Amino acid sequence: MARTTHFALHVLALDPPIMDESARPLFGQSAIWMGAMAPKRWAKRAVTRNTIKRQIFAVSREFEPLLPQAAHVVRLRCGFDRGHFISATSLALKSAIRQELFQLFGRATQGQAPVSP
Repeated sequence: MARTTHFALHVLALDPPIMDESARPLFGQSAIWMGAMAPKRWAKRAVTRNTIKRQIFAVSREFEPLLPQAAHVVRLRCGFDRGHFISATSLALKSAIRQELFQLFGRATQGQAPVSP
């Protein structure tokens, strides 16, 4: 798990115990699963929540080669100051989100830089 001021990254391995030999696992064992949570408690406007989620998925794609094969969830853990970011989708807000997500994924991957395609 990694944390920044506004985000937390939770990781869970995808190898649940198999109780029945005929049962198929719900998730593929050799994949990276990414989820995003932006609760209404911390981002009141839907447009802001969607912007945050889009940024999470965009930045996670850049770090995908460095992430372990597991289920990952990025959670918004506190809100951005609406007094400082007046517009729900301003470039300043998007930049702040993106910068903090790079810090979050950098911590999760022990400071490795993402590989450009």
